[in-house]
Order: sequence, then C-alpha cells, then structure tokens
Amino acid sequence: MTERIVIGLMSGTSLDGVDAACCRIRDDGRDNYDVMVESFVTESYDFALRNRIEAACSDAGTIAEACNLNVALGTVFADAADAAASAADIGLGDVDAIGSHGQTVRHEPEPRKMPAGEERLRSTLQIGDGSLIAERTGVTTIADFRTADVAVGGHGAPLVPFADLALLADDESFRIAQNVGGIGNCTALPPGAGPENVTAFDTGPGNMVIDGVIELLTDGERTYDEDGKTAREGTVDESVLADAMDDEYFREAPPKSTGRERFGREYAREFVAACREHDCSDPDIVATATALTARSIADAYRRFVSQSPDEIVVSGGGAFNPTLLDLLEAEVDAPVQTIDEYGVGAGEKEAVAFALLAAAALDGVPNNVPGATGASRPVVMGKRCPPTDR
Repeated sequence: MTERIVIGLMSGTSLDGVDAACCRIRDDGRDNYDVMVESFVTESYDFALRNRIEAACSDAGTIAEACNLNVALGTVFADAADAAASAADIGLGDVDAIGSHGQTVRHEPEPRKMPAGEERLRSTLQIGDGSLIAERTGVTTIADFRTADVAVGGHGAPLVPFADLALLADDESFRIAQNVGGIGNCTALPPGAGPENVTAFDTGPGNMVIDGVIELLTDGERTYDEDGKTAREGTVDESVLADAMDDEYFREAPPKSTGRERFGREYAREFVAACREHDCSDPDIVATATALTARSIADAYRRFVSQSPDEIVVSGGGAFNPTLLDLLEAEVDAPVQTIDEYGVGAGEKEAVAFALLAAAALDGVPNNVPGATGASRPVVMGKRCPPTDR
C-alpha cells in the first residue's frame, strides 16, 4: 500500500477562485485509489483579476494578456496550495505532489475548420504556470492535463470520471455523478463500473447562465443566486425555457464538452433579452435560468444514459442551491443527494479529482477515460514540473 500527500487545485468556468484540497491518497498496488481529504480551502479571485480572466476567455482576449495571466495565476495557485497544506497542518516539504487543473481560457473540442490542405485540429488552453507553482512551493507539480487527451483525438473533457470511479462506483447501484460547476458534467456509473463502461459528458450550462443573469440584473453587485433564493421567488417561463432547450448542443451525442465560448456572457445577455420580451420579472428570469440547468441535465440523461439511475449524486457549486436541486429532482425519476453523503464535500470534489489524477500520473497510470472524452486510447495526462534544486 503506497500512501502520498497530494494537493489538488481547481479553477473552473465560474471564475470565482482556486479550490485546493490536501489529500492523503492510498494505492493498493493494483491502481485502485482511496482518498481522505485532510483540508480544503478556496482562494477567491479579487474583482479585478476575475474580470481580467473573463476578458481573456473572450474573443477579444489577447496573447499578451494570456501570457501575463499565465504567470499571475501561477502565483495564486501556489498560494492556494500553501494555504491547503497549512490548513492540514502539513509542511509543503511533506507534500509529494500538486495536481493543478489550471484555468481554461479557451476550449475548442470540435476540430476547427482550417485552410484547405491543413489538418483539422481540436484545441484547448489552460493557464497557470505549473513550473511557477513548483518553484514557489518546492513541490513537483503535475499540470496541463487536458492536452494529452486532445492529442489522441479526445475532447480533453470531462476529466472527473477517473475520480468518480474511485469515489462513487458501486457493485449494486446505478449512480450518476452530476457535477454542477460553471458547466454541468455527468458520469454514469453502472453497477461494477470500470473505465471501459463509463459514460460521461458535459450536459450543458451548470451555474454559468444563472450567475451571468444575476450579474446582469444586479449590475455586478451580485455574482450568484445565494441559496437559490431569487429563483425560488420567481416563476419559470416555459416558453423561454422551451426555446432555450432547442439549442443544438443538447441534441449532440457524446462524447461532447462545452464551455464559456457557448454559454458565457453573451448567451446570458440574449437569455435576459428573451425573458424581457415575455415580460418576465427579475426573479422569473433567474427561475427560468435555473430551470434550464435542471432540464438540460435531465434531458441529457433521457437522451444519452442507457438506463434510469438509482440515484443522482451532485457536487460543485450547484449542490449549494436547494432550488436547483428541487427542480432537478422534479425532472428525474431518482433521488437527488449531494456527494457529502460519501465523505467528500460537494465543493471539494473537483479539487480532489485533480489530486487523484496527479497521483495516477506519478504512477504512470492512464488517467483519461476514453469512453468519456472520445480519445482513441488511454493515456497518462499531466505534465510533470519538478522544482529546481535549491
């Protein structure tokens, strides 16, 4: 039994900050991983940095700004790792590795049209320099996970199925692990699931449209619907919701992934405008955006999951929105609960996932799930960035 201390770092499409989970990970020698979370912290982005990241994600973003942010975010990620180690009362010298997702600023999982005669290529870009994290912490850092999967024809997403298998697979129950971050992604885990029979994909918007609508309606004074209170005060406009559900993304068969390019700020503006045309109040708009997340998740299950689940296990920021959870439970024929019931906090899972992905990379164990990403074969994802000798 091998035991390591690994810190997982995650910054998602919600752009609210860096989550850091300090984990004790045991490997039984047969590439089966068991994890215990020693600490979890979040280093929030300040308003100015968040705006810079959002601008870098847009078509107006510049290479110069992405280059600068690559370093600036590396320092934030390093500080988050340090804070997680301190919260666990563990010195960085005792940490075996850091696994860093980075910050996605561009994700184009479908091959882009190229000039005649040139190969059509998928692409993805995460920033937050792994070498800088390693140098600031003195800990070997595994970073830039998605690109290895993209290189063998995958979408580079979703990556959490590797962790979902370790945390939630069961010999008897059919579970769906549903993460609701900025984007929603699901992992369908049939009884006795292994990497060869997992279905996973991005369901569509998670919190991204809800957050975007809230920001627009409050002129930036609020960035999310705390506890789903505003949505609970409103009424869903079924006509607007039906139009939104006609989006081509929801009909596309997996493997598939999406991001801010499709469901970002401009989508939120168009969504608000459509609701205004139907005389929706502000709470009605937020309720309809929240219903879009719930219905798109349930629609994805009906279309692309082979059988009805025994339970839905929710993680991510959406797990803290009881209105969303109620709407989801009304849409699916299965109980909905949060991953807290299984020993991992709802807000912790994605950071824990990157600790597990890093541990596997250290062992040379393939850590993508080709059935989820569409990759042609299993590969070891993550680039190793050792610290320099001191």
